[in-house]
Amino acid sequence: MFKIFMQGGAGFMTILTVLLVAIFFAAWKAPRWIKEIGTFALVFGFLTYLIGLYQMFQALQQVADDLGEGVSGIFDLISPNVLFGGMRIGLIPVFYGVIIYLISLIVRIIKKPRL
Repeated sequence: MFKIFMQGGAGFMTILTVLLVAIFFAAWKAPRWIKEIGTFALVFGFLTYLIGLYQMFQALQQVADDLGEGVSGIFDLISPNVLFGGMRIGLIPVFYGVIIYLISLIVRIIKKPRL
């Protein structure tokens, strides 16, 4: 589990974990904030993926510029296994953000006042 945490990016995954803890704290102190914290975790997970994609494309563009005109396509630069493996690793924070969002919805349903 720690290996997956580190693969997802220690900084991003730590922020998402803090948001998970904040959900349980909010359930105790400020129940109205549960859904907002969960939504923020979901959006932050997707933001980390977009940041990762941007960095990947920037690095690929740099490599293509260094190699010059002899490159006909992206797969001449990098193997598809490496490319898609990196994209798979980039999805770890997204999945973690979605799980945190689902937990926030469950906690919100449990804490919702009964009529």
